[in-house]
Amino acid sequence: VQLQASGGGLVQAGGSLRLSCAASGRTFSRDAMGWFRQAPGKEREFVAAITWAGGSTYYADSVKGRFTISRDNAKNTVYLQMNSLKPEDTAVYYCASDSLHTILVATTRIGSWGQGTQVTVSS
Repeated sequence: VQLQASGGGLVQAGGSLRLSCAASGRTFSRDAMGWFRQAPGKEREFVAAITWAGGSTYYADSVKGRFTISRDNAKNTVYLQMNSLKPEDTAVYYCASDSLHTILVATTRIGSWGQGTQVTVSS
């Protein structure tokens, strides 16, 4: 599976951004997509995930109520709508494709990663 992430940028605190991740290739072999982020000097952390089939969603506590993950099966694209952004949301955001279990529990085993898109939130 090949992943192409886009939509990052610079925004003021309280603003919004929408990230997109387009998947191509053997997308049927993976049942979920996820978003992760990595801030300078920190480890990559889980942000949100969604299943392709039922659209079940999962969020990190730090983004619940502010971020919404969604998918368009016809376009093989997953979105991350980010509202009420905070300076601590500043990071490189990566999309990932794998089984739901791997995305939620076994991050180091994720087989497909997008190239990352920078999100910078100014105070």
